Amino acid sequence: QNVRIDPKSISFSMWKDIPVPFYMSVHFFEVLNPKEVLKGAKPVVNQRGPYVYREFRYKTNITFHDNDTVSFLEYRNLFFQPDLSEGTEDEYVVVPNILMMGAAVMMEKLPNFMKFLLSGVLAGLKQEAFMNRTVGEIMWGYDDPLIDVLNTFVPGLIPFKGKFGLFAQLNNSNSGLFTVNTGMKDISRVHMVDSWNGLKKVNYWRSSGCNMINGTAGEMWPPFMPPTSLEFYSPDACRSMTLVYEQSGNFKGIPTYRFVAPKTLFANGTDYPPNEGFCPCLQSGIQNVSTCRLNAPMFISHPHFYNADPALVDAVEGLHPSKEKHALFLDVHPMTGIPMNCSIKLQLNLYIKEVSGITQTGKIKPVVLPLVWFAESGSIEGSVLKQFYTNLVLIPSVLNYLQYIFLGLSVPLIISAAVLMARNQRATAQKSPRHPTTQSNSHPSSETTPLLRAADAPSQDDAEA
Repeated sequence: QNVRIDPKSISFSMWKDIPVPFYMSVHFFEVLNPKEVLKGAKPVVNQRGPYVYREFRYKTNITFHDNDTVSFLEYRNLFFQPDLSEGTEDEYVVVPNILMMGAAVMMEKLPNFMKFLLSGVLAGLKQEAFMNRTVGEIMWGYDDPLIDVLNTFVPGLIPFKGKFGLFAQLNNSNSGLFTVNTGMKDISRVHMVDSWNGLKKVNYWRSSGCNMINGTAGEMWPPFMPPTSLEFYSPDACRSMTLVYEQSGNFKGIPTYRFVAPKTLFANGTDYPPNEGFCPCLQSGIQNVSTCRLNAPMFISHPHFYNADPALVDAVEGLHPSKEKHALFLDVHPMTGIPMNCSIKLQLNLYIKEVSGITQTGKIKPVVLPLVWFAESGSIEGSVLKQFYTNLVLIPSVLNYLQYIFLGLSVPLIISAAVLMARNQRATAQKSPRHPTTQSNSHPSSETTPLLRAADAPSQDDAEA
């Protein structure tokens, strides 16, 4: 009852307005040799950051339905934390010109005259393959005349107008309309997604299995979790994701199961056939998200291509994949399905290459180039942790122990009662008068059944008669 989505449950306020202090840490990959890359050299990158943002999450439009489900919109607000960051949003970083290089790859198969025409326009706008912009501009958006040009020359190529920023649509926005089970009738279905934006499955991918919306919304899971796996639908990754059990642990006195990403999460179809619908990629460790990310040649992966094909790491100098630094994890209290500690990490990458007819792309060799990686991390602490521990761990544990204590105390009481009863019956038997009987009609003697023997034995008068 305490983990159902019910205004009367203990966990409802935690579900409605997440009290956990979440932080998003963003790391940029600065390109140190942009001129050499244009001539065909291997990119050399240097990690910058982290640039840390305090993240507040809250739900609105909460609507309960008759079929044991509830719908809601969850919003995220991000606020820069200079004291926790290594740098400011005003710092300049050299990165690929995401709009121009992305558009170039997207236009590769267009007629040559259109590409030559676009190249001339790009030259007039002084567009180059790499740009030097501030962290804040890249994160939250900047005005670029190229947006209007692309919408004029190739309508629909980029489905947006105005400013362009990697995280522009993340701040002060919601992640779509989720409808999930409340668990009021079936607790094993609590938090499981019924639909997202009214859909039972998405249409981003090339197979029915990859388009399925599975698991929860990624905040809580049904109670009594087995140490196997968990699933959730991620609007940011445009897909359902499965994490696997790694080990049991303890978070500040609360028992937990740790779930991590398997190597198959971003594996290609050759290494893991069920993933063929996600990405017909040559290497494992990346996923093409162009179908749900403005049609741009964008890929997601683990940071620094952790758990990816070594060829991806070797193609870029300056990457150092590490499980300790770059692996994502979720520590969940299995009895309630509530996460205690988590860190979800993803990397955004851009596929760049030389495109004939567009001179600005130079002689860039095909490469999946890291742009940024970010971690959304949070853990239950303070008064929330104390309340959780008391209500959902300590009290149930005490009640569980009490039943064994009461059982242990009841055993000697039952034995003592049996002994007293036996002694009482023995004393009664010794005080009762014994009636003489003939040998032939006597019953087996029993000190514990004198009344039965007296009732069954014939009287002396009957015997003489």
